[in-house]
Amino acid sequence: MKNRFDLIIFDWDGTLIDSIDWIVHCIQQAAEYCACPIPNRQAIKDIIGLSIENAVESLFPDADPETRAKLTAHYSRHFVSKHIGPEDLFPGVVDMLQTLSQDGYRLAVATGKKAAGLARAMEGTGLADFFCSTRCADQAASKPDPRMIDEIVAELGVSKQRTLMVGDSVHDLQMASNAQVAAIAVTCGAHSETVLQQYKPLRCLSHPTELLDFI
Repeated sequence: MKNRFDLIIFDWDGTLIDSIDWIVHCIQQAAEYCACPIPNRQAIKDIIGLSIENAVESLFPDADPETRAKLTAHYSRHFVSKHIGPEDLFPGVVDMLQTLSQDGYRLAVATGKKAAGLARAMEGTGLADFFCSTRCADQAASKPDPRMIDEIVAELGVSKQRTLMVGDSVHDLQMASNAQVAAIAVTCGAHSETVLQQYKPLRCLSHPTELLDFI
């Protein structure tokens, strides 16, 4: 894959930052607060990558609109109560992004987070300067719709044949497939290698920094 790509689009949660356990905790806390059935860990991991609205709808299909709104609000309040810093990144991520940037790759983020949440996370981790474009769930359609990738590619003027998506969930890989771009999966986040391999990524890596061995 040497010299095959110009643009690498990363997912955020579970791909660059080790946030899966916190997301699971916050969803379960919101369910308890709203007196809803508490989803199990894997059920919550299965919706990570979706917008919070789509995630709540999937996890709580019997909840009425008012309850879903309360679940979303409580989750959001609880999630931002935790300080996010460089220590929350997977080991080696900063060095990896530095190397990719120095090697001439353009880097972007496509995430199910809202823009304000990504901005907060970028500020806390100090990663903002590495990325030339970002798209969030309140700026484009939620994954697996391809619009996040479509908009990033159009903004940066890069061909889809020269674009790579890196993510940890089936929603990332489905989005890449829908956008007709290549994808690499990482197994440090929401889904296992067995699940991710069903979507035929170019590689299935145990850690994001292994990307440097393949591009």
